[in-house]
Amino acid sequence: MQGRLDTADHLNTRQFVLAVKKLADALGYGTDRSPFLGSGIEYAQSRQYQPGDPVRSIDWRVTARTGKVFVKEYEAPKQLPCFLLIDTSASMTISSVKRSKYATAVHIAGGLAFACLDRVSPVGVLGVGGRDVRVEPSLSKAKIMQWMHEFRHFRFDEPTTLSRRVSELAPTLPNRCLVVVLSDLHEGGSVSSLKLMAQRHDVVVLQLRDPAESGVGPVGFFRAGEAETGKVFVTRGHNAWVEPEPVAKELKRAGVDHLLIRTDRPFIADLRQFLSGRNLLGKGRG
Repeated sequence: MQGRLDTADHLNTRQFVLAVKKLADALGYGTDRSPFLGSGIEYAQSRQYQPGDPVRSIDWRVTARTGKVFVKEYEAPKQLPCFLLIDTSASMTISSVKRSKYATAVHIAGGLAFACLDRVSPVGVLGVGGRDVRVEPSLSKAKIMQWMHEFRHFRFDEPTTLSRRVSELAPTLPNRCLVVVLSDLHEGGSVSSLKLMAQRHDVVVLQLRDPAESGVGPVGFFRAGEAETGKVFVTRGHNAWVEPEPVAKELKRAGVDHLLIRTDRPFIADLRQFLSGRNLLGKGRG
């Protein structure tokens, strides 16, 4: 079964793109400052002239004050490639509220992608559901727009392949990358794979959660089914079906930054604070 994904506000294509760009601006991702010096646009420091330095880079004010020729140095943008891993599995598309985990993930992924491009960081995308979707890191906004529209389509029968896709992706990344996972982490083995990935790369997990996964109120005992496996279980209304706390602690012990995002609550402020707290995305450990 295949359907068309709409955002919580049922936006059309143009409105969706505008919403994604607005999210990118709200996250303030482009304010990151790189420690690497080069020919950028942000002034870093002045140093004494060396043979071969271009005349146009002379800092005339410092030169006049010191009597020695100084040149200006500027900060170059840090180009840390970013891979967005988007969970397209069935459990992401089933929702008890207006905005599904999947709709939220696609919205956030689009915002992060545009934010990365604003700071000249290449963006790649990998689907971790039943579809084989992989876009190599690129600085092309046209390509980003193309995969965003592709991910707006979804199916209700995809399995979770997060663990396998992470294991397959890791050996193909030659240099340190930022890996952002947007998933509900319903697959048991995914945490172990992410911990291994974090040994070589900067890994961030944005875990999506539907309010029904925290229980559905005083409804007594009832039967429920897992969206992807069809596994039936018995629970009661006040029981949480998915417990994120142990997962968060295990990931953080492995150096993986984790943020829980509920689909029934505003998330932009929490996400912005989370990114600011880790010096925005791509702080580049090591």
